[in-house]
Amino acid sequence: MALPRLLQIPRFVRFGVRVDTAPEWLWLALLAAALWPTWWWMGQRMRDGSDDPLGLLALAALGVLVWRQRQLLRPAPRLRWLALALAGAVAATVLRESLPPLAGALIALLALAAGLVAFLPPRVATAPVLGLSVLSLPLLASLQFYAGYPLRVLTAEASRWLLALQHDVARSGSSLLVNGQLVIVDAPCSGVQMVWLGYFTACVVALHGGAAHRHAHFSNRRFLMRLPAVSVLVLTGNVLRNTVLVAAQAADWQLPAWAHDAVGLVVLAAVCGGIGWVMGRDGGRNGHERHSGEQHAYV
Repeated sequence: MALPRLLQIPRFVRFGVRVDTAPEWLWLALLAAALWPTWWWMGQRMRDGSDDPLGLLALAALGVLVWRQRQLLRPAPRLRWLALALAGAVAATVLRESLPPLAGALIALLALAAGLVAFLPPRVATAPVLGLSVLSLPLLASLQFYAGYPLRVLTAEASRWLLALQHDVARSGSSLLVNGQLVIVDAPCSGVQMVWLGYFTACVVALHGGAAHRHAHFSNRRFLMRLPAVSVLVLTGNVLRNTVLVAAQAADWQLPAWAHDAVGLVVLAAVCGGIGWVMGRDGGRNGHERHSGEQHAYV
């Protein structure tokens, strides 16, 4: 009964029209402003050296995406995604004191990503947007702490198989005994940064590389089906880098520090180039993705 009465009040009707016709950037700006504690925490974590500032690249990529699509933003948002964005923002605010800061920031950034998806045109895949929101977190230090050692062990074992073709090699944990010389696969050799950059490249190519191809959009299905290839390329690149450096050390080649960096950069460039090719190439028998397999991939 109250709603019909409100609809008879001109001031209320004018207010509803202004809300309904508010520009898309205003809603996104309000959502971002509501998440200011997350931005403050992320800035402090990067500022005090607790983590690498690579997350800024992911945030910049999202900003570029919105700028490129600014003329195509939906005047009426997808309500499901907008509801998820609002629920996430409320949850991040209410649970800020009870959750670990990284978990609270994850909820906040996923809420922001949901808000972006609500206004982005349907042809933009949602999975890479969500991926970049996760990558924008200052999480490299946490990844190194929790996943660094398993990755080092996996890398050392794979390197052992390759080195065994030419050397007498044994592995103990993340260390290799090559021709009687102990070589430790340390934290920088875990490949955590290469993992981050590999998935960042995959998301960016999926979102920004479509204009260079005949297809206007990049589906979630197409993106997710190619992620295993991204993982294989990252792991292969890290193993090859580690194998080359360990072999050089086992051969008593005194490589300068810049040579270690150069090997890492060359391998990283090759891995990211391969990921760009995998993500950017056209699929299907004749260079085209089957439209029927793509239709259901948009959320």
